[in-house]
Amino acid sequence: MDTTRIDKWCWAARFFKTRSLATDAIDRGRVRLNGESTKPSHNVKAGDALKIDNGSTEWEVVVTGIADKRGSAAVAATLYSETEESMRRRDAEAERHRLFREPASEIKGRPTKRDRRLLDRSSS
Repeated sequence: MDTTRIDKWCWAARFFKTRSLATDAIDRGRVRLNGESTKPSHNVKAGDALKIDNGSTEWEVVVTGIADKRGSAAVAATLYSETEESMRRRDAEAERHRLFREPASEIKGRPTKRDRRLLDRSSS
């Protein structure tokens, strides 16, 4: 097997939790193949460059292996190699999040009255 669908590959490489999430991201243009947006049915092969935004993290990877079935995380890590620039950017973003946490990121849904008071108290 030397090619597989890009949605299957993104799911098998564990960038997305489900294949339908991978398909939706590709449809929305959050996954770019060799710098261009594509369709979920497009085939990916070894050597292709992918830019993947899964909502929380952005990755730039080069495909090194092909799989259409989801395996362990150790197997998934062998399917791609991340670019140096992408690693630096992710590390810088992680450091920024560690140093400055967004106050609203800890609140799920609409703030309660108590949450609002705590937010008001911390901002003043």
